[in-house]
Amino acid sequence: MSYSCIIIDDNEIERDLLEVYLGKIGNLAIKAICANAFEALKILAKEQIDIVFSDIDMPDISGIELLKTIKNPPIFIFVTSFPEYAIESINLDALDFIVKPLSIERIIKASEKAIEYLDLKNVSNHAEYNLDKKDENFFFIKDTKGYIRINYNEVLYIESLADFSRFHTLNTRQHMALVNLKNIEKQLPQSIFMRVHRQFIINLDFLSEIIGNEIVLANNIKIPMGIAYKDNLIDLIHKKTLSRYSKS
Repeated sequence: MSYSCIIIDDNEIERDLLEVYLGKIGNLAIKAICANAFEALKILAKEQIDIVFSDIDMPDISGIELLKTIKNPPIFIFVTSFPEYAIESINLDALDFIVKPLSIERIIKASEKAIEYLDLKNVSNHAEYNLDKKDENFFFIKDTKGYIRINYNEVLYIESLADFSRFHTLNTRQHMALVNLKNIEKQLPQSIFMRVHRQFIINLDFLSEIIGNEIVLANNIKIPMGIAYKDNLIDLIHKKTLSRYSKS
């Protein structure tokens, strides 16, 4: 299936390069190439656009301000020279954040993520997530191919992608489901899974280290620890920490 996209960047060279890279992706159709947010707003007002590849630091209206002005925005992938915008873009549920200079590998990766997101959204109009309460060691998710069984002990962590979530497993396979992290948190057993960040739930069985505000899981996978979730995790760690003196 083909999806429509637009490019927004005030730098002509960057626009041209992004056009070349996106032109190599067969599932994407470039509908417009815009030099600023005003041009983009005109396109978005009259055409159905699936994905927006936008610079952030632009005159008059920034990419972030543009996203904020759209009531029901398409998928946004920010492409910028300023990594300090990453946190704000995540808070606005941008699907991806690419730091310049551009590489075709990074553009393809972001585009594939967006295409996978849209494919799953198109087929997931029913129950996408099913946890059997009688059997506490596995659950099912629905993806573009059907229902998939996932065992608890296979899941390293779960990543939020706005209304979707991506399940990362020990064998490096990834599965997407149309269910947000808040609903997953309510359904998975808290004795095994813990929300540690606005965007992440981890499997506590694979928690290896905590270094500052960073969590290290098995396979040396590093996950940021959110301030709002830090106390709960640290309390759990303290309960499991060997004491110098025995209480008995």
